[in-house]
Amino acid sequence: MLRIGSGAGFSGDRLDPAIELAEKGDLHYLILECLAERTIALAQKRKKTNELLGYDPLLEKRMRSLLPIIKRKGVRIVTNMGAANPISGAQKIIDIAEEMGLSVKVAAVTGDNVLPYIYANRKNLDFTPQLNENASVISANAYMGADSIVPALQTDADIIITGRVADPSLFLAPMVYHFGWSFDDMKLLGRGTVIGHLLECGGQLTGGYFADPGKKDVPNMANIGFPFAEIQSNGSAILTKLPNTGGALNLRTVKEQLLYEVMDPSQYVTPDVTADFTTVSICEAGIDRIKVTGGAGRIKPNLLKVSVGYEAGFLGEGEITYAGENALGRAELAGEIIEERLKGRFNEIKVDLIGVTSAHRGSFGHLGQPYEVRLRVAAKANSMADAMIVGEEVEALYTNGPAGGGGARKYVQEVIGIVSTMVPRDSVDVNVVIKETANDEN
Repeated sequence: MLRIGSGAGFSGDRLDPAIELAEKGDLHYLILECLAERTIALAQKRKKTNELLGYDPLLEKRMRSLLPIIKRKGVRIVTNMGAANPISGAQKIIDIAEEMGLSVKVAAVTGDNVLPYIYANRKNLDFTPQLNENASVISANAYMGADSIVPALQTDADIIITGRVADPSLFLAPMVYHFGWSFDDMKLLGRGTVIGHLLECGGQLTGGYFADPGKKDVPNMANIGFPFAEIQSNGSAILTKLPNTGGALNLRTVKEQLLYEVMDPSQYVTPDVTADFTTVSICEAGIDRIKVTGGAGRIKPNLLKVSVGYEAGFLGEGEITYAGENALGRAELAGEIIEERLKGRFNEIKVDLIGVTSAHRGSFGHLGQPYEVRLRVAAKANSMADAMIVGEEVEALYTNGPAGGGGARKYVQEVIGIVSTMVPRDSVDVNVVIKETANDEN
């Protein structure tokens, strides 16, 4: 049996559930899934500023907490916190380990950066959505599969750190390595992908994204426990969480996660396999224990998806609150004033009345008027100076009316746009780089 835990579902996820899993889960592997499309594009920008950066900004914090535990417990970590710079991320882990007096071996997996290929073939590629021919592309990362990680696992490294790898592949790789599965066995790869997909979002599986008070209640959410799987060689698994942790793991939470971000359950395409979720069976095997069986797969795709980041200008925002009698009327007037003031300066101005129209782009009507409304105005611009005008105009409402505005704030941020394309598998050149502490005992 193989025990794999989910220690993070995104870059900013909580750290304490991962620490608990490493300490008490009797795990073989702890997976930290911390990368998203914009995350890696922003990481590429940090790397351009400093070639030693580009890995996940929380890498040091996570590793300082986890390194002593995984060394003591014999847990191996697989993570995509390398983002745009897995080699520098690996070196940072080594530096931390040496400072802490620990002997650590790290394997960095590279190859997902296909920016040179995109530059060379841009005119012949189809982008979704369409990419303006004048847009400045800053990153292009292909979704690698489990076959990029298995060679790193074969080095016996304590930590495998990658760039862009498909989320389920982070979990599938240890299964392939541990059980000796063939990359030609599509049934097993499909089943392993099911397990990886269920685990990849951490607390979502144990009730986090499921909870809806009064309709779908989840206990003790302040201390939600992250899931782990007890996996058999035939690709079946028990999903569970640590005793005395918050959250819930039941048929409903598992069903919701199984369908999360899945357009066609019969054709869930990953770099490893085209997985078929339609034959998956789940049943209760105890409190917070769900048995998962079935699943299938067909031939893996010939092309790999690439996430392409580009400079998409600047976003200017301004916010101000109106409260008390006729708050809605004053907020609406304020929005009209800003639209009139900014007319002709921007291609699109977005005016939201938060709590009234911001989520659904229209009011559903109220029995009474809201007591407080927050106005948010946003617009995209080609320059930072133009973007700053939005917040300046909102702030000026303080004294230029309507009455009673307060709590004004203004923001400007650079916008990274994301489009997708496909590239041939042979455009990805996988490589494994080993880093070891000077005091390594292996």
